[in-house]
Amino acid sequence: MTEKPVETEEQVSRSYREVLRNRRLAALLIGDLLSQVGMGTVIVAMPIQTLRIHGSLAPAVAVSVVETAPFVLSTVLALALGLGRLRLPSRALLLVDCVLRPVVFFALAVLSATDELTLPVLVGGLLVGSVFRLAGTSSRRLLATGMVDKEDLFAVNGLIGVNSNFAMFVVGPVIGGLLVAVWGPAAALSFDALGSVVLLVVVALWVPAPQQEDAEADAAPAAGWQILRSRPLLARLFVVIFFFNFFYMPVEVALPLLVRGPLDSGSAGLGLAWGAFGAGAFLGALATNYVRRVPERVVLIAIIALWGLCPLALSVAGNLPVAMVVFALGGLVWAPFIPVAFSFIQSELGPDEQQPVVTLWVAGSTLAVPLGLAAGGPVIDAVGSRGGLALSGALTLALIPLAGVGLFAVRRKRSEVPRETAVTTYDVVVDGEEQYSVHDSGRPLPEGWRPEGFSGTEEECRRHIDEVGTALRSPEGAAHTRKETQQ
Repeated sequence: MTEKPVETEEQVSRSYREVLRNRRLAALLIGDLLSQVGMGTVIVAMPIQTLRIHGSLAPAVAVSVVETAPFVLSTVLALALGLGRLRLPSRALLLVDCVLRPVVFFALAVLSATDELTLPVLVGGLLVGSVFRLAGTSSRRLLATGMVDKEDLFAVNGLIGVNSNFAMFVVGPVIGGLLVAVWGPAAALSFDALGSVVLLVVVALWVPAPQQEDAEADAAPAAGWQILRSRPLLARLFVVIFFFNFFYMPVEVALPLLVRGPLDSGSAGLGLAWGAFGAGAFLGALATNYVRRVPERVVLIAIIALWGLCPLALSVAGNLPVAMVVFALGGLVWAPFIPVAFSFIQSELGPDEQQPVVTLWVAGSTLAVPLGLAAGGPVIDAVGSRGGLALSGALTLALIPLAGVGLFAVRRKRSEVPRETAVTTYDVVVDGEEQYSVHDSGRPLPEGWRPEGFSGTEEECRRHIDEVGTALRSPEGAAHTRKETQQ
């Protein structure tokens, strides 16, 4: 076995401005920004359109059905890509999404403008037009992060978060509210379609396929669930994010009903509420780069705790201005969650593991969206918009102990080891070539190796490696590996 040199120089994540010097990356992010502005207009337009055509179906149930529709087939496709061994080029998936979505949304816009749109047609159009939505979302992230080195993942994921928050929650809802108020929901649907066309042109002309995808073409791929299964820490984080999203979704059902009913505001009021959230989220996304030195697990748990207070406060808001302030603060603390989570996930993965795991992660965590919306509709119909918001906040706060146990289980286990036996605590580590080894947890981890997520005695770690079925290799090099083998 060839000895691997150990480099001790610390890699520091660069700032937003530094990574934006990559012109192709900047072009992709601009196209992504414009397309997400279009998606942001639909946040306002879709519930307004639904409330106009819900017929005999309860308004809360109708809104939840329409909000759920875009995630159904897209989740099925993304799960198929993540659970299986099939690899499809990220660029091709994004291009297909940018073709299909505008075709369907322009058609829905025409039907809406001519008063021919019905609830079943709207739901069907959202099902079909959003088939590649999640695959396209993960492809955008993979294309962007594929243009930079590993130490820049935090900055790139943060910029993607800035785009999403600014477009979908600041500019998009405001534009959507104005478009709906002046021309109706059809204008917002057309605006969404136009944004996808812009991204299509940008990707087709300026964005290449990630280099690692070409290198993976002849390799035998592993399924995303297999990779995730070998990373216990990532698997626990997956569960936390799933429930965080699940408990959040009733807010999207309750908010339009709260604004329209108890707060006595119309479509413009809903746009202002989402705009306030987006303003806070935009500031939070800009601030994400300043917390890159704080442990990701600490940041994630703090966000869960602070966000849980937001729906509780919304449930007692007496007027629209108060609700806007509360929602703005909620956006401020919520914004770093996704960038920090994805930076942590991608830093734990090799290049050949990115597409299956990221796609599976997006699909699995997003699966909470239709489930949360589907559950939120009947619940809010029964307890009202204020009761639904209060329940959402209480359940989110109840998630904190689960998050603490899941994300800090390894650290707690180490602290419980008696002092006289602490030197026998080991970690399972893995290098960029997916070779595993046992490493003393009390010693610094050499460059090129990362924690796999399992800790215990040396015997337990070796048994875990045997179960994973991966070759053993020492972080200190071949000489140490031969010594361990002789023992």
